[in-house]
Amino acid sequence: MIVNPVLKSAEFIHNIFDAMKKTHYDTSKWKEHPLNPKECNASTVDWIFLVDLLNFSFWSEIDIDDTGVPHPDRYRVTFHDVGYTGYWSMVAAINRALEEGIPITTPEFFASEERLPDKEIERIFRSDTKEQIPLLQERIRIIREAGRVLVEKFGGSFTNCISQADKSALKLVEIVATNISSFRDEAEFCGRKDYRVPQALYHFRCLQYSPELLETLDRGEMLPYGSPLEVEIRGNSIWAVELIRRRILELIQKELKERQLHATEEDLNSPPKMMTVNAILIDFFIWDFAKAAQLDLTLGERPVKVHRTRSIYY
Repeated sequence: MIVNPVLKSAEFIHNIFDAMKKTHYDTSKWKEHPLNPKECNASTVDWIFLVDLLNFSFWSEIDIDDTGVPHPDRYRVTFHDVGYTGYWSMVAAINRALEEGIPITTPEFFASEERLPDKEIERIFRSDTKEQIPLLQERIRIIREAGRVLVEKFGGSFTNCISQADKSALKLVEIVATNISSFRDEAEFCGRKDYRVPQALYHFRCLQYSPELLETLDRGEMLPYGSPLEVEIRGNSIWAVELIRRRILELIQKELKERQLHATEEDLNSPPKMMTVNAILIDFFIWDFAKAAQLDLTLGERPVKVHRTRSIYY
């Protein structure tokens, strides 16, 4: 049976909207993960900065099939008796270091090779398995550069970057990209994507892959960073998420009008809280969905593999 791609993608958007409402999926969900900070202070801001700075390239060359059950030799970090892989392995390593009394999230500390030698950074990100964290030397270089920039230009804390941005997200992006080269991903289409977001978008026919691209992914070929196929996947994923965001905002407004039309006097005095939706929240939701459903991310009888690119940008 041939499925109309437009109808299929429209159904997916409604499913996202309904699921986000049902689970109350908003920014407060971030705090619920056991590895994320629960308080909001300057230390948390610097923690978030370091985690985001190092949030790239966690796919495993051992875990080729990536079925959702990690290969026993895949890079893994155990923290509080729980083993973490992928992005969370890096977060677990940082939290483990903090518990060991190492101020790894303090820019003045991680900028200094004397206070934090390269060998100590290697130890901080040590693995419980044979596979080590990818791109370790690149991560060390990025840590040093970002630390020096924050110390020399922003008083040793990312909070001062936020203050200079004066509540403007665009200005903050400009400050960060201008001063820290590892955030200056010039092949990007104004954002960064996780590998599984394009996979999920393809699954629900919000994206279409050419037969040639599908064959390339089936063979497990690496897509070089900045190559036409790699940039097209990321760029079109970003645009697809933006279109989903716009459609969900339309659905929110439609639902609000319908409630107002049929509202009682009591409803009007205490209207329900409506969702706030942005591209980042939708991106996170789709990523969470893709991770939960990765054992069966197929379109009809044709599975699609995640594209493989080794890069410091994602």
